[in-house]
Amino acid sequence: MSNKRDTYKYHLKKGNKIIHRGITDDLDRRLREHQQEFPRSKIKQVGHRTTREKALEWEHKGGKGQSFRRVFLDTK
Repeated sequence: MSNKRDTYKYHLKKGNKIIHRGITDDLDRRLREHQQEFPRSKIKQVGHRTTREKALEWEHKGGKGQSFRRVFLDTK
């Protein structure tokens, strides 16, 4: 079990609507991947970086239960 906090939790948003919840170790790369299917979408980081194990728990609960951090990533 790793205690390394290297995983981000995020919501993918298009406008004000959350269209996907997920985890990643690279928010920029993940945004580029999502934008192939959802152009003009943004990623909003949820909480702080965490361990992969805790991030997977959050994801399995539906990605709910934590406030957003003010981190937006988008490409124009």
